[in-house]
Amino acid sequence: MKVFLKFKKLLLLPVSLKKRYIAHLWLLAKGALIYRFIFSHYGKGSIVYKPLFISYEAVKLGENVSIGEHARIEAIDSWLERKYTPSILIESGVRIEQRCHITAADQLVIGRNSLISFDVMIQDTDHEYQNIELPVSQQPLNVNRTIIGESCFIGSGAKISAGTTLGKHCVVGANAVVRGDFPDYCVIVGIPAKIIKRYNLVTQAWQKTNSLGDFV
Repeated sequence: MKVFLKFKKLLLLPVSLKKRYIAHLWLLAKGALIYRFIFSHYGKGSIVYKPLFISYEAVKLGENVSIGEHARIEAIDSWLERKYTPSILIESGVRIEQRCHITAADQLVIGRNSLISFDVMIQDTDHEYQNIELPVSQQPLNVNRTIIGESCFIGSGAKISAGTTLGKHCVVGANAVVRGDFPDYCVIVGIPAKIIKRYNLVTQAWQKTNSLGDFV
């Protein structure tokens, strides 16, 4: 009876939503039949749209993760004869919109229920620039762990640089360039990104902060 009601509801949908629903079912099936065998871990109900590239063997997805089209999620296991042990953990409930670029040579974590908007870059690597006789792309990597806390929102076009830690429930503005440690419940904007306000758990209200994130 439930199956019949769902089918009846599907028939009443506009064509665009029918197409989306059928695509959703196909992607769920693809995850169960293919992706769960090639990812390091692939949680139930997760969906991966058409990616540009994914280092499947180094990526762990929690349950009900959604990764939009044209994502590039790359683990770097070696560079200039140096070996790394990369791991990219995308926890349950994370939603990543289209054209996200994630690069990791260490353990990079995106916390539960975070939303990553389109055209976002997240990485834990930078190239050194010590030898001016060599192009930057041919120089060693600096690797610094990057962690996105749970229930964060990363606005479109934001760049999360190596060595960044976001606490839980952080909001990053569109096109922000972020590097450093940021506490829970803060709004971060700009180039370079700074905290403009935080939620004060004592007063239960949003308050302005100084450049260090202290309440003013």
